[in-house]
Amino acid sequence: MPPFRSVAAYAPPGVGLLAAGLVTEVFGPHGAALPGFDFALCADRPGPLPTDCGLPLAVPHGLERLAEADLVLALPGAEFRTPPPPAVLDALRAAHGRGAVVAAHCVGSFTLAAAGLLDGRRATTHWRFAALLAERHPQVTVEAEALYVDEGTVVTGAGAAAGFDLCLHLLRREYGAALANTVARDMVLPSHRDGGQAQYLAVPVPEDGADERLAEVLAWARANLHQPLPVTELARQAMMSRRSFARRFTAATGTTPHAWLRSLRLSRAEELLETTDLPVEEIARQVGYGSAAVLREQFVRRRGVPPRSYRQAFAAAQPDRPHLPGTHRPPPDRHHGHLEPAPDPVLEEDRYVPSRN
Repeated sequence: MPPFRSVAAYAPPGVGLLAAGLVTEVFGPHGAALPGFDFALCADRPGPLPTDCGLPLAVPHGLERLAEADLVLALPGAEFRTPPPPAVLDALRAAHGRGAVVAAHCVGSFTLAAAGLLDGRRATTHWRFAALLAERHPQVTVEAEALYVDEGTVVTGAGAAAGFDLCLHLLRREYGAALANTVARDMVLPSHRDGGQAQYLAVPVPEDGADERLAEVLAWARANLHQPLPVTELARQAMMSRRSFARRFTAATGTTPHAWLRSLRLSRAEELLETTDLPVEEIARQVGYGSAAVLREQFVRRRGVPPRSYRQAFAAAQPDRPHLPGTHRPPPDRHHGHLEPAPDPVLEEDRYVPSRN
């Protein structure tokens, strides 16, 4: 399936203003995403729509735009416990049936479940309502701890601000890491968030300015990915003991330093594979792996394909994909080594649940 160009977001009565704002910020005419998308905010009928905070929202389009979009988003609303009108459910089923990607986050997942689009699939929602989703829709496997769950043409995300994670994942999946990272920078967001929803449940707040020190260490690590960056060095930069640093890092991010660095290295490798013609050996060096073989082993284990195949796939499958300023399309990579085992002492799962399809 080619990358989506048109996006329609269905806003139910009592729609969350945060949700409507974030999808407009990413996909709207003046949003952060490049290229611009043909974006439509839709409701049961055009006109003013009540929101979760009482302010009316002017919605310019009705359900007819759901029939044209490549990506259809079901936004969360305050009345999610009440099933949507049959016309909405029919429109969502029709969009999915013709091949559109259908996605929702937070309690918007209840809308997809009511349409039957989550039956036999895994899905997530806001952690507070995960049990309710599972109770009402036993055919759905609810992954309560996931930030988002990708089931191919059906994608769901966790609550509230996790809608940004969902949108960035969709951009990364369809257009690559370079575009997703650029959008994240423009919105002053991390391009990847490791860990699941558990990090937001009664997380202790670090004391004595630890948050500020951790932020400085994370920024320093991003600028020094070419170095080994053991936990002892990160702790030294934070002026903490190794044990205190590891504990506070996990409390603040929901993941371990090792898993965070691994995700950061692979994300940067993806971006370099997409936007440069650097040999894989040089990319491995820049992201902190000892050799191309080590990068290849990690890439295959975490992303499912070797770096060379990843580069060729983005070059061949999306020949008209717009590129960011100052970048150029890489030719097929001629530099690759055979697979060699690489040490990976911590095997935490990635922060999202990939499709089994």
